[in-house]
Amino acid sequence: MARKILIAIDGPSGSGKSTVGRRLAQRLGYRYLDTGAMYRVAALKAEELSIDVDNEDKLGKACSDLDIVFVQDGDGVKTFCNGKDVSEAIRRPEISALASEISTRKAVREVLVQMQRRMGGGGGIVVEGRDVGTVVYSGAELKFFLDSTPEERGRRRFQELSEKGIRVSLEETVVEMRKRDQRDQMRELSPLRKAEDALVIDSTNMAIDEVVEEMFKEARRRISRGRDC
Repeated sequence: MARKILIAIDGPSGSGKSTVGRRLAQRLGYRYLDTGAMYRVAALKAEELSIDVDNEDKLGKACSDLDIVFVQDGDGVKTFCNGKDVSEAIRRPEISALASEISTRKAVREVLVQMQRRMGGGGGIVVEGRDVGTVVYSGAELKFFLDSTPEERGRRRFQELSEKGIRVSLEETVVEMRKRDQRDQMRELSPLRKAEDALVIDSTNMAIDEVVEEMFKEARRRISRGRDC
C-alpha cells in the first residue's frame, strides 16, 4: 500500500493553485484543502457581522466559531461554512480584497493555522495557499511554488469573474493583482515567499493539464522513493 504524503502548493493570487490543487488531489486520490478559501470565509463572516478589520479580538472570536468544510463536487470543490454553501459568496472581488487585509491579523492567522494543521493531519492531502510550505506545513514532504506574471494572473482572474457575471475591467483586475502581491509579500506575519526546498513552476505559458502532469509525476517519484527506503 502506497504511503500518503502531504503536498504543499504556494504561490501568489491568481497563479492557478486552486484548479491545479484540486486536479492533483483527484489524480492521487487525496483530500484537498484550500487555505485561501478559509481566509475568504473569515472575511465573509467579518462582513456579515460588520467587524472592523482592526478589531482583532472580535475577528479572532468570529474565526473560532467557524466550521469550514470542503466537499468534492464533480471537478470542483464546494466550500461550506457552518452548514451553508458559501462557494460563490467568497469569490466576490470585495471579499477577496477584505481577505487579503484580515489575513495580516495575528488573531485570525493563529486560529486558522491551527485549524489547517488539524485538517491536514495524517497526510494524503494537497494543501494550497500562500504560506503552507513555509509556515503551516514547513515539514511537508513535497512543496511547489506556482507562479506566473501579474498580467497573466490578472487576465485569468478577469476571465473567471466575467464568466460568473461579475463586471470588472481587465485593467482594474491587473492593478488589484499587483496590489495584492505587494500586500502579501510585505505583510509582517507569514509573508508570501518561496520555501527553500520548494520546486518552482512558472505557469505563464503552460496549460493547466501540463502543470498538473508535472506535479503528478514529481509526487509519484516522492511517494515511490519513500516506499523504497
